[in-house]
Amino acid sequence: MRVSVLGFGSVWRRRSGKDPGEPKRLARAAYYNTTGVAVEGKLRTRLRIAGHVRFNGVGGFNPNYPARMIGCVFECEEPCVWQGQNKILFKTLLPIEVEPDRYLVVVRVPDVGHLMVGEPDWSSRDVWVVALSEWREQQEAMLLMTPHSWVRTSVGRYTLKPLGERPWRASLDLIPSQEA
Repeated sequence: MRVSVLGFGSVWRRRSGKDPGEPKRLARAAYYNTTGVAVEGKLRTRLRIAGHVRFNGVGGFNPNYPARMIGCVFECEEPCVWQGQNKILFKTLLPIEVEPDRYLVVVRVPDVGHLMVGEPDWSSRDVWVVALSEWREQQEAMLLMTPHSWVRTSVGRYTLKPLGERPWRASLDLIPSQEA
């Protein structure tokens, strides 16, 4: 499965090898990304749906410049649930301009409104929630979406549309209520 990264969650963790004497310990580190919200001035996960994505240092992911990974396409394992958490392994960075099968999308209340997760018809069937953090009015969700899939929020219905000549990029577009 090929996945284009359109955004990252707010929370990062790193796991390095256990042997501090290993010269390639940091190069072989694993980087985990999930959702989070501000709670009393501190970033917390407050997971309603637990999950994360994993990048390996040897797979082409550069942890020093994660913003440079936006729009990049990775070869990934199929999503899975392991020990009660949703997970996706991003294995290898693919060459530039590869068309993805799916997109990793992160949405927040200020950008799209409150996701209606759990309500009937809150999304198309091809949307998979990787992780969802909530606290009071705040919400951050990490979603795996296919082209033209959609989610419903307190604002309206948003559809993921690939950008014509650059299909590794996409935007969440609000669909007016008469078209939804």
